[in-house]
Amino acid sequence: MKVRELARLLNARALTGEAGMDNEIQSGYCCDLLSWVMAHGGEGMAWVTVQTHMNVIAVAALHDMSCVVIPEGAAMEEEVCQKAAEEGVAVLSSDKNAFEISGILYKGGVPAGRQ
Repeated sequence: MKVRELARLLNARALTGEAGMDNEIQSGYCCDLLSWVMAHGGEGMAWVTVQTHMNVIAVAALHDMSCVVIPEGAAMEEEVCQKAAEEGVAVLSSDKNAFEISGILYKGGVPAGRQ
């Protein structure tokens, strides 16, 4: 599944414009503890988190993740969105909660990230 398709399934807003929208999603992960994601994140991952600060983008870029999905319509500062776009990491904002987003990823055939 591509990020663009996930955005459509979630009825999500792309906070980074077209940047990263054609990235392929290889796995999904839901976690808000950055150190945990640092240890368990992976390439091509769609990461669902309520965290919206610059360190989220640093972790996503470090692991070459496909996208970050912000649940429940949480806001992300423009400066953070710009950095994500520069790094090629799409950021989606959805009104759905993290549980719903994870279910949609799973139903769409996206496997869980590293255990």
